[in-house]
Amino acid sequence: MICPKFCVALLHWEFIYMITAFDLAYPITPWKFKLSCMPPNTTYDFLFPAGISKNTSNLNGHDEVVVETELNSSGTYLSNLSSKTTFHCCFWSKEDNNCSVHADNIAGKALVSTVNSLVFQQIGANWNIQCWMKEDLKLFICYMESLFKNPFKNYNFKVHLLYVLLEVLEESPLLPQKGSFQSVQCNCSARECCECHVPVSAAKLNYTLLMYLKITSGGVVFQSPLMSVQPINVVKPDPPLGLHMEITDTGNLKISWSSPTLVPFQLQYQVKYSENSTTIVRKADEIVSATSLLVDSVLPGSSYEVQVRGKRLDGPGIWSDWSTPLTFTTQDVIYFPPKILTSVGSNISFHCIYKNENKIVSSKKIVWWMNLAEKIPPSQYDVVGDHVSKVTFPNMNATKPRGKFTYDAVYCCNEHECHHRYAELYVIDVNINISCETDGYLTKMTCRWSTNAIQSLVGSTLQLRYHRSSLYCSDVPSVHPISEPKDCQLQRDGFYECVFQPIFLLSGYTMWIRINHPLGSLDSPPTCVIPDSVVKPLPPSSVKAEITAKIGLLKVSWEKPVFPENNLQFQIRYGLSGKEVQWKIYEVYDAKLKSASLPVPDLCAVYAVQVRCKRLDGLGYWSNWSTPAYTVVMDVKVPIRGPEFWRIINEDATKKERNITLLWKPLMKNDSLCSVRRYLVKHHTSHHGTWSEDVGNHTKFTFLWTEQAHSVTVLAVNSIGASSANFNLTFSWPMSKVNIVQSLSAYPLNSSCVGLSWLLSPSNYNLMYFILEWKILNEDNEIKWLRIPSSVKKYYIHDHFIPIEKYQFSLYPIFMEGVGKPKIINSFTQDGEKHRNDAGLYVIVPIIISSSILLLGTLLMSHQRMKKLFWEDVPNPKNCSWAQGLNFQKRTDIL
Repeated sequence: MICPKFCVALLHWEFIYMITAFDLAYPITPWKFKLSCMPPNTTYDFLFPAGISKNTSNLNGHDEVVVETELNSSGTYLSNLSSKTTFHCCFWSKEDNNCSVHADNIAGKALVSTVNSLVFQQIGANWNIQCWMKEDLKLFICYMESLFKNPFKNYNFKVHLLYVLLEVLEESPLLPQKGSFQSVQCNCSARECCECHVPVSAAKLNYTLLMYLKITSGGVVFQSPLMSVQPINVVKPDPPLGLHMEITDTGNLKISWSSPTLVPFQLQYQVKYSENSTTIVRKADEIVSATSLLVDSVLPGSSYEVQVRGKRLDGPGIWSDWSTPLTFTTQDVIYFPPKILTSVGSNISFHCIYKNENKIVSSKKIVWWMNLAEKIPPSQYDVVGDHVSKVTFPNMNATKPRGKFTYDAVYCCNEHECHHRYAELYVIDVNINISCETDGYLTKMTCRWSTNAIQSLVGSTLQLRYHRSSLYCSDVPSVHPISEPKDCQLQRDGFYECVFQPIFLLSGYTMWIRINHPLGSLDSPPTCVIPDSVVKPLPPSSVKAEITAKIGLLKVSWEKPVFPENNLQFQIRYGLSGKEVQWKIYEVYDAKLKSASLPVPDLCAVYAVQVRCKRLDGLGYWSNWSTPAYTVVMDVKVPIRGPEFWRIINEDATKKERNITLLWKPLMKNDSLCSVRRYLVKHHTSHHGTWSEDVGNHTKFTFLWTEQAHSVTVLAVNSIGASSANFNLTFSWPMSKVNIVQSLSAYPLNSSCVGLSWLLSPSNYNLMYFILEWKILNEDNEIKWLRIPSSVKKYYIHDHFIPIEKYQFSLYPIFMEGVGKPKIINSFTQDGEKHRNDAGLYVIVPIIISSSILLLGTLLMSHQRMKKLFWEDVPNPKNCSWAQGLNFQKRTDIL
């Protein structure tokens, strides 16, 4: 409001407030009060310039204009006022009829007189003042508003508020010294309305605040009477928040709001609303202590406007400002609730009121449809009232999204038509699996869950909530009313991870996922986890793998982790090292074991080995696999046998000497176990006895044959020792003439295979095996040879044979006494074609047999089909008179 000119004129007169005791301080009320000042002259003559009426009863609006006009033209009168002029001032409110005036007499003594407040209101200078404590309980505010409309603007106008906070206000204390008051400058607008701010700490809300106003204008200072207040008694809350209206399940209008969050006490609320419909218009104003209000008898097509304000419930306080008006209009068809969010398996209900052409339809004439495609059976209807119909859906299934629609539309219809409005039904599957694991150090528990299994709703948020019990889990976990949220981070794999740290190993953590949506909240089925039961141990350490010497087993050793202290079982996986290891698993259930020996097929290969562990009682998880350990290829045993060998004899006719060159094939690692460092040739003759020669890594060795019989053995030697099972070959002059091979035939099957067969004559010698030797004639190619068992009479050589070349084949019988005389042929046998044909029979005959069986099966199937076709055409003699008496069996025999 704008201060009048009369106000500014008075502010240039000095008023002095004299006080001798605190009981004269004006107690500030939670409502507005007035500050009025008037000269002490009881006739009030000098207050008005010449021509102004002194009759207070005539000071109406018209006279005020006259006063303002005269004051505006009487600047000389104001300039003649003394700066020491004393004015009478007092505080009063609507409830007061009189107020105490404090002034100085001529002697300078304080005088107190009682003046009718109406006189001050009509003649004096008046201000509306209201003081309150803000809701944040940090700032005390006094608002000063002039009651005049047209103030003078020719003078500077400043207001200061001086205050002091006292812990206890005694009955008769001494007046605080002037220096103990703190001063704050008030913020004044151009309309001569000021706002003063006093900071108050939360610890001093119950202190007594003493204060007074000091007003400065045109070099003259004016001082108000002393005021007192406890800040906690004049708290002004902020307006209520979140004003909301909705139709309840019972068809009432629910007005709800949120309480301000900073006030330390309970509030009461004043709700004013108006209802406007085609049939009635009503207004209401109610006081409630709850944060909601129900309005009954809601009808379709009605409009509601609501405002709410708040005030302290159990003590003095100030009403907050009114909230922003909110308007709510009901539709022609009211669904309550209009939308439902629920979970699979639940039972839900919708209510509706149907208005058609300004007439409400009877609830008995209402039918329900789902998606306008499926009529809901009347057995699911209920009549709640004359106009309210109810439909119930039991044991709901999950809603199947249809394009952009993620809900089912439920229609409340008249018997003959449906309104275009509908209710929305959201049914989602909230079965979310939560899995947790405790780390191997037993310091934290990580829980994971995914939303892939549930339908996502726009505007919904998901949150893991949990409740920790002091010990273990209940048999049937349930959602606890007291729970805490847990922050979870979305991972790249689409799972959310939540970390509990620190943890209580034996406590039961009941967890569930809460889906928060504007339509409501849903909870997934709760699960209870004990951290001690979901431990994922650290992998075993110090894993070593080796092939044991002499025993030849894969030995794996490890150290168990320190935690947990429970007995552990172990798994070993092993396989040949390579890009893709084909793992084999070995289980160890003895918690005391720290090693295991496993048989492996190849003792001379590199194996990769890993170990993991888990609680022996089956609780918890397998640890990660340990870092792989690899075996080192080493000799584990002496070679299984020495190499197979043959000889080449070079005879010098002039010197009558025979040099024998031994040839052998390097041993494979499975026979050498696992390497051969050198070979030893062991000789034995009748004259020279036995001796050995080291030939190193060579696979040839030549020696001179001079005696009747000379036996040699080739031994393979590795880091452990020499082979124990070896091949012997004896070169004997007499035995070289023993001929037991009567015939030898060779016939080519193709360019890569030649078949040989032979016949033997009876012999008294101990035949051990044959040596089959072949080479190309007329070339110095190295001979090729094979060792063949003595029981074989036919053998196929697989090699690359050139058709245009001639080959020499030799078959040597090897006796224990020596090498017999060979059978040698220099070409393929003439009847080789016959053998080729014979060999071909092995392939042709099975083909002919298979073809014959197939042909026979085809004929039998054709025969059965002919019979079927025939008998389909032959009539049933019992049903056809012309067919009776005919012999159809004879026809069957012909077929």
